Amino acid sequence: MVQMLDPKTLTVLVTGATAGFGAATVRRFAEAGSRVIATGRRADRLDALKKELGARCHTLNFDVADRVATGKALAGLPAEFAKINVVVANAGGALGLEPAHQANLDDWDQMVKVNINGVLYTVRATLPGMIERDEGHVVILGSVAGDYPYPGGNVYGGVKAFAKQFALNLRSDILGANVRVTNVEPGLAETEFSVVRFKGDKEKAAKVYEGVQPMTAGDIAEQIFFCCTLPRHVNINRIQSMATMQAFAPFAIKRK
Repeated sequence: MVQMLDPKTLTVLVTGATAGFGAATVRRFAEAGSRVIATGRRADRLDALKKELGARCHTLNFDVADRVATGKALAGLPAEFAKINVVVANAGGALGLEPAHQANLDDWDQMVKVNINGVLYTVRATLPGMIERDEGHVVILGSVAGDYPYPGGNVYGGVKAFAKQFALNLRSDILGANVRVTNVEPGLAETEFSVVRFKGDKEKAAKVYEGVQPMTAGDIAEQIFFCCTLPRHVNINRIQSMATMQAFAPFAIKRK
């Protein structure tokens, strides 16, 4: 029988914890007895999460795309939360679904800032401590979009391909340290993702999930929890999942 890690021994940092995968991941670990650090930009939601989960939850209100704010917030953790051994770099998202020649450059900039810079700043601020303690786990939230292109996915697919390759390169860099790295790559999952992508248009967002049962935030949180509680000699490099009714598109051919 596999001896899973005791989640009560884990101190888990989750970025983008105010909704979706992040909030579900915070709850999953907290309910299992882990200490959790929930970060995000929406202070009211962080306050509600803290009230819900109690003393084992510490919250930090900052933007991961701000390098100075990220470093300062993570350097100032209380002693009981300072020895982070699981980092879930979840903050991210998509904006717009226009073809590249019509896309909004501000949307492109924001996707790069959050999905790339935010991940870099989070990992760089926490990885040295895990290496020094010779124990830890970096989880990066990728997407099936990092492997499979689709119309309008231009920059979002690009930043998630970066996430995948960054995670794999981290594994190469830290070989010899007892620190694991996993890229979690979900497909169709119903969260606030599409509402954000379509800038608050809930009707348009709902059509993305019409007629199909998508995965939930809880489904993805369970995958993250599984990867992080496997025995320490086991590293899941990548875990990719889709809704059962989602698969790969055929080759596109434009006929005259």
